[in-house]
Amino acid sequence: MAKAKLLPVKVVISNKEGANDPEGETIYRDLVAKSGFKRVRGIRSGKFLKVMVESDDPKEAARLVKKMCDELRIYNPAAHSVTVEA
Repeated sequence: MAKAKLLPVKVVISNKEGANDPEGETIYRDLVAKSGFKRVRGIRSGKFLKVMVESDDPKEAARLVKKMCDELRIYNPAAHSVTVEA
């Protein structure tokens, strides 16, 4: 039996709209706005995870990682949104 290949699964965790984002606000206020990038009107920060999963099916790998994120509380569903894609 052949070993399943390693698939990268990307997870993006971001603050929900309306939730405070002090890191994004600081980046915008203290760096971007003061550096002449006048057309930039806001920044929202987040986290990016790259999870390597042993699987032959990208959809199954993404489902596994989403389940892992939910069950292990890797993000706070009240404050964050999560996107998972393989």
